[in-house]
Amino acid sequence: MTDLLFALLGAALASNLVLGLPLGADALRQPRSRALALAGGVLLAAAAPLAWLFDQFFLAPLNLGPLRLFLFLPLLAALAWLVTRLLARWRPALAVDSFLLLGNGAALGAMLLAPAGSLLQALGLGLGGGFGFWLALRLFDDLLTQVEQADVPAPFRGTPMLLICAGLMGLAFLGFNGFGTP
Repeated sequence: MTDLLFALLGAALASNLVLGLPLGADALRQPRSRALALAGGVLLAAAAPLAWLFDQFFLAPLNLGPLRLFLFLPLLAALAWLVTRLLARWRPALAVDSFLLLGNGAALGAMLLAPAGSLLQALGLGLGGGFGFWLALRLFDDLLTQVEQADVPAPFRGTPMLLICAGLMGLAFLGFNGFGTP
């Protein structure tokens, strides 16, 4: 049970897949979409345990471990399509094109990291990573809203301010490194 707890907290805070590791930095390009944050979080939560199961019951018995990346990509595509369809049915206002989720490096990174541990660790990685993904994008969106209302000098408007904000968010999440270790 502690494995699940440490994997959950580690993936959400200490090793945030979006800001702590460069796995999901592509999501910071469109932080305004709350639907993308929710869809990405759900995708991450489902992808890691599914990748662990796929690895244990399909790849390992057939000795296809070296092809993991190439076999996880179609699985991620199908999962991204399913997640977007389910969210669109659940809340039509949150419709997101599944193509946006296919470029989600955080989900692919979680899928590649999940088989290294147990099923509980993969579940913790998925749930914590999904929550961390959603949290990072929501906080980043709030930070950009604050910056838009501020008087920013002309040279810092646009991309430079986006990069500064992303760096500040990354530093904020780095403060959780070592969380839960003795």
